Amino acid sequence: MKRLIFIAMLVLTLAGCKRQPTNNFPPKNTDVELTSTNLPIVFIDVKGRTIDRYERIEGHMKIIDNGKGQLNYADLKAHPGQRIDYEGYVALRYRGNSTFNDSPKKPYSFRTLDGRMKYASKRKAKILGMGKDDNWALLAPYSDKSMMRDLLAFEISRPWMEYTPQGRYCEVILDGTYYGVYILCEVVSKGKHRLNLDKPRKSGYELTGDYLIEVDYDDDVYYRSKFHPVDSNGNPLIDRFIHIQYKSPDYDDLNEAQLQYINRRFDAMEQALASPQFRDPEVGYRKYIDVLSFIDYQIAMELGHNIDGYRKSGKLYKRQNNVDGRFKTVVWDMNLAYGNCKLREGWRTEGWIYQCNDLLYAADEDLLIPFWWPRLNSDEDYVALLRDRWAQYRQSNLREEELMAIIDSMATVLTAHGAIDRDSQAWPRWGKYVWPNYYIATDFEDEIAFLKQWLHDRIAWMDKQLGFQP
Repeated sequence: MKRLIFIAMLVLTLAGCKRQPTNNFPPKNTDVELTSTNLPIVFIDVKGRTIDRYERIEGHMKIIDNGKGQLNYADLKAHPGQRIDYEGYVALRYRGNSTFNDSPKKPYSFRTLDGRMKYASKRKAKILGMGKDDNWALLAPYSDKSMMRDLLAFEISRPWMEYTPQGRYCEVILDGTYYGVYILCEVVSKGKHRLNLDKPRKSGYELTGDYLIEVDYDDDVYYRSKFHPVDSNGNPLIDRFIHIQYKSPDYDDLNEAQLQYINRRFDAMEQALASPQFRDPEVGYRKYIDVLSFIDYQIAMELGHNIDGYRKSGKLYKRQNNVDGRFKTVVWDMNLAYGNCKLREGWRTEGWIYQCNDLLYAADEDLLIPFWWPRLNSDEDYVALLRDRWAQYRQSNLREEELMAIIDSMATVLTAHGAIDRDSQAWPRWGKYVWPNYYIATDFEDEIAFLKQWLHDRIAWMDKQLGFQP
């Protein structure tokens, strides 16, 4: 018996103590070896425990990042002097809706802790140069074979928006198994280095802010709009509804006064938009929304022709009324944008996404675009400002050569030391249809060429519609 135990221990030692993946959705190929990379390496150890979608489990995380221009090595014993960017316990779970349900490569949410999960509190940590916080995501690009659509949208919109998440490419090893390229990303939340929202109180100005809500429908707790989405003729689609969810404070942390306040404020915004006086600068929609923020969000959604735009992960936040009580927007969830979706004509370079409710309704989608967007675009003053904003950006960070340079830079990061090849070995999908791809690329270079051509054609169409001549 002792001899058998000794042999088993010897086998584990010779294998580098690599645990075989259990039911944590391992890659198709679990034998990919990572020796060195230009990307940070994220080691996650859950000791073979099953990661859950809803309940967090304890894990230990170590991130190796030797800095710009330096390689990172997976063999920590052979390379003992490497820079540890973060090391500690984390509370880990899966995240995402379609990115979880429709992709074998699962994204994660994790909280950084000050000790073992059973006894610990959340601990804010600065990770990979991003500001201190305890709430993070590991996005898992899969259907987006370029692996850059989310980050591209963030980089494009960063100069415009009050806050846009940051993300860093990395390679993940879970319980000794190589899981591929991920994006370690900030989560849209209230932290000092995020939206920097204060906790609302029970009365006075402090009751009026700060709140973060989201247009979506993936939680048990939500608030249903009093107004239906509309078709292309402005007719209410009375069997469809718009829902908001409570993100900060979370529903469980809202008291009755706060809950009633944010619901009433949302009602007031929609009522102003639905009113015959909606254009009035005093009593119309301008009282309730930051118009430039909404225009900037619309530009980001439309430039990407994002079929999920406006209706999923549509984040709205407001501060106290004595600071700025108008709703503002945040860009998030662009993995199906930029021609990556064959559904609902998401692949097209023509047409406005805010007008696509007819397609969504015909496809029996539950989630439709709120009536606000066609309503706003029926206001000549709003459209004039949209045109001006588009022209301004097209002469700055939306210059085509600027966009292509961003894509080339990201591609270089992914190819310089083989990260994209390792990911493709772990998750083989070149030349294969992955839901809901429109274009099926033969390799990474082909995918990037498609993305560039699609973006060129989309910009040309929007230039024509918005009256901009390069």
